[in-house]
Amino acid sequence: MAWMIGRTAALSDPERARAKALAKLQGLVKLDDPEGVVVPILLEAILMVESYRAARHQISFLPELTERVDTMIRELNLTEKADLWAAE
Repeated sequence: MAWMIGRTAALSDPERARAKALAKLQGLVKLDDPEGVVVPILLEAILMVESYRAARHQISFLPELTERVDTMIRELNLTEKADLWAAE
């Protein structure tokens, strides 16, 4: 999946990575159901944080969170492409 922030960039310059992610998230308003995309991610993030808190085991909800984030990014990429095609 094409994404504009890689692991190295996120770790080396988190503020810049946050700014890029925030710019990307502004496209949420163009999705058909932004709440349906964002709310599940927030729920999984909360559960991931709670399951990881003070524990030394693998994060249980990470695969679900990853899948939901990937879905959101894919939909945002599609809306960006649609905007570009409409502008041509």
